Amino acid sequence: MDFKKLLSNTVKIILPLALGWLLLWFLYRETNFSEIWQLIRRGVHYDILLFSLLFGLAANIVRGFRWGLLISSLGERFKMSNLVFAVLGNYAINFVLPRVGEVWRCGIISKYEKISFSKLLGTLLIDRVSDTITVGLITLMIFIFNFNFFVSFFARNPALLEGIQSNFLSVWIFGIVVVTAVLIWFIFTYLGHYSLVQKVKEMLWNVWEGMKSVWLMEHKIKFLIYTAMIWAGYFCYFYITFYAFDFTRDLGIGVGLIAFTMSSIGVAVPVQGGIGAWHFMVSATLLCYGVKETNALAFALVVHTIQSAWTALTGLVGIIALPLTNKSEKVVAVVE
Repeated sequence: MDFKKLLSNTVKIILPLALGWLLLWFLYRETNFSEIWQLIRRGVHYDILLFSLLFGLAANIVRGFRWGLLISSLGERFKMSNLVFAVLGNYAINFVLPRVGEVWRCGIISKYEKISFSKLLGTLLIDRVSDTITVGLITLMIFIFNFNFFVSFFARNPALLEGIQSNFLSVWIFGIVVVTAVLIWFIFTYLGHYSLVQKVKEMLWNVWEGMKSVWLMEHKIKFLIYTAMIWAGYFCYFYITFYAFDFTRDLGIGVGLIAFTMSSIGVAVPVQGGIGAWHFMVSATLLCYGVKETNALAFALVVHTIQSAWTALTGLVGIIALPLTNKSEKVVAVVE
């Protein structure tokens, strides 16, 4: 392997991982781990935790079916099992390289189903935008009906609010956006005759064709139902874990929904599995509802560790299953 490529891949793995572990260290640096260890040994109902994992798997399987709706609207035929295995593998890849799993997912389906990679990328963008809108709507609902929670949350974490304000109000951020937009306009307007720019245009057009699939698909209602099933599954995946701990079982479904929403925002941070960020968002939320700090940190540590191991395991199964279930077929990657 080329040294520069090896170095680049190493940096892509190490930097997000280092950031995640730095966040984790900062969060747990003053924690009494002997107390957490006692809770892990005697204060957790692991049968309930294991039961919750089924809902996470079910949600990811439904995600594969929802992606199939977008791809089928392009007039493409495919094996649904390939989509499901690719979605599962997507999350395992993300544990190594954040956000690379999505690219891998499109690449592996292009390889086995002979569908244009760029069109698949377009459908994936719609898939992710749908999730972003869903999380945004849930967050907005939580904000409207639980405004006091956000007041308490940011009062406990003022540095977080200051960071958000500085990012959104930064002149540098605005300047970078404007310069980038002008540069893109200049390249496509005055350098459009170059072959490289033409190839980029063609790829972007194919991505757009894939994105249009949401308007072209026949079963829009089914898409919405699948979306609701996915996020209901993710919520159950998270909320059922409340019943595995004595200090969270009586908090109620409302607090569960708030903590779930905050955890979903934490996962958006580009580190492996949301490590560190997920722990912070969940434990900080529980603190706002009177859970002792050690217990809140223990909850985040146990739940995230078990769910991450489950995601990695099911993802590994999906990655292994893909070549095994397609070994009798000749595969060709379609990259246009």
